[in-house]
Amino acid sequence: MPRYIVRYGAMRLVGKFAPSGEQAFRRGTHVIIRTDRGLEAGLILCEARPPQQEEPPALQGQILRAMTPEDARELVRIHEQERSEYGVCLRSIAKLGLDMRLVHVEHLFGGERIIVYYLAEGRVDFRELVKLLASEFQTRIEMRQIGVRDEAKLLADYGDCGKPVCCNTHLIEIPPVSMKMAKLQKATLDPTKISGRCGRLKCCLRYEYDMYEKMLKELPPLGSRVTIREGPARVIGHEILAGQLLVETDDRRRRLVPAVEVSPLELSTPSETPDPDTP
Repeated sequence: MPRYIVRYGAMRLVGKFAPSGEQAFRRGTHVIIRTDRGLEAGLILCEARPPQQEEPPALQGQILRAMTPEDARELVRIHEQERSEYGVCLRSIAKLGLDMRLVHVEHLFGGERIIVYYLAEGRVDFRELVKLLASEFQTRIEMRQIGVRDEAKLLADYGDCGKPVCCNTHLIEIPPVSMKMAKLQKATLDPTKISGRCGRLKCCLRYEYDMYEKMLKELPPLGSRVTIREGPARVIGHEILAGQLLVETDDRRRRLVPAVEVSPLELSTPSETPDPDTP
């Protein structure tokens, strides 16, 4: 029986699901699934085919059926209801004076629970808020504290590149990104140009970093002495993608040379002479 990779939920979770019968589904089919959270709407991404020699991922739940027109209308109604629930949550937070910022309210398709996503600097005592919302909505309330990258995953639309933001499309996990990655790729260090919609370093700085590191290892390190056509020189810079080195000759001239035309400078070893004091 085939298994399928399904994307579901406001946070665009991805899991492996099995159909309830002998049904087969095509990529892009909207389905109703059962997860550990309850009844949800999902999207078939592909058939699950585990790589060789790897343990296949555990099942996350079951695919109940392809989404019907009635299910689609119900989903639209739920999304409209989420807007009103967002307003109720906002007013309740203000009423209780809680130091938190509401980001999103997710109402599961089956109505088993409502998930409230929020930002806060530290821990928030939301027990009174949960009681208030549970009595208002008559269902289970789950509070989920998130970070600014998760906020972008929920709310952001397009990045500076003109395409939908990666965190809201194909990324399953948000990769760690550091300033070292930007420096290695010679990206501008202007924070306004290398920051994404979340205000943090762009996730795309991570994509090519491993390749840059691999290519850098094949080049002479900074400060090393090399031989070029004009004679000995010192490496003072790298053009990694171009495969070039910025070198400085002994007479202080600088130039870019292809790395393939450079060889390490072989230092001559002084000949051994006998010590006159040695008998």
